Amino acid sequence: MSNPFTTLALALALALPLAATPERGPRAPQRPINLNTATVTELMQLPRVGQKTAERIVAFRLQHGGFQRPEELMNVKGIGEKSFAKLKPYLATAPAPRPAAPQK
Repeated sequence: MSNPFTTLALALALALPLAATPERGPRAPQRPINLNTATVTELMQLPRVGQKTAERIVAFRLQHGGFQRPEELMNVKGIGEKSFAKLKPYLATAPAPRPAAPQK
């Protein structure tokens, strides 16, 4: 038979690394991401958005002149209704700032 203290020590030693591991839940940005101004890196902060999808979002934005409503994100390849539903709380579509007019 084994010593109960040895068993307890072994159990704690095995559980300690699990307790120190950070939670691996879905990532989420700290503030809404503006689809009209975000970079690929910023878009990758969205849950379940990798580099390829972020690049598609930027390409779509450039090709179509930006997003009027967050729902237009579903027009990007790889983003369907289910994906959009998870992303919607983290999205904004404020217009991109226009460059200042040159001073005379």
